[in-house]
Amino acid sequence: MAERSTHEDPAPAGSSSSQGPSDPQRTSLLERWSRGWRLVLVAVIAALVVLIGVRTWVLDIYYVGSQSMQPTIEPGDRILSDQMVDASQLQRGDLVIFDGRGSFAPVDADPPLVEAGQRLASWAGIRPTDDIFVKRVIGVPGDTVACCAADGRLTVNGEPLEEPYLFPGDAPSETEFEVVVPDGRLWLLGDHRSVSVDSRSLLGAPGGGLVRADRVLGTPVAVVWPPGRDLP
Repeated sequence: MAERSTHEDPAPAGSSSSQGPSDPQRTSLLERWSRGWRLVLVAVIAALVVLIGVRTWVLDIYYVGSQSMQPTIEPGDRILSDQMVDASQLQRGDLVIFDGRGSFAPVDADPPLVEAGQRLASWAGIRPTDDIFVKRVIGVPGDTVACCAADGRLTVNGEPLEEPYLFPGDAPSETEFEVVVPDGRLWLLGDHRSVSVDSRSLLGAPGGGLVRADRVLGTPVAVVWPPGRDLP
């Protein structure tokens, strides 16, 4: 009588038991992987759009590289700016961040690629922007600002101006001037008057140092770096 074999026949070549995922399985894995990366990409793009929107219209951070606003703002400070400012509501003594192109800075001074690189570095907080400035509002539309009274102080509409924020030892101005601020313009000075390039520096130039109010980007509300520093 023939004996029954006690071993199983080897699996046929090509059987799924001797291979990895089948073609349909591999296709499904690739589709899931592709969908996952697409979701990540969409999320990153959405986050960037939100970030750009917030920094353009709500809050932004600027790197200050100059000494012109000492002691209020020190070189190296990163300042948080309220971008929802209404320039028509600005008052004397307010701090403003503004686009200085066409007034404090030349227009299109650098090649486009260089300018794009500079703006990217500034946006990332690595370097200051050459055409973005922070100054203090001294004259608003309708004001007559002059230097100086008999005691050396600036006058606004004939009244001496108290300026407790000035850099210690600085005179309110070494340059004599008298300007009438027209509608839609601002007269802006730095707190460190002896080193500040501001509205006084453009006396006699087109515009006379008066900055367009619609160039105001925001108002500083806090120092976010270094820690422990506050705006007075």
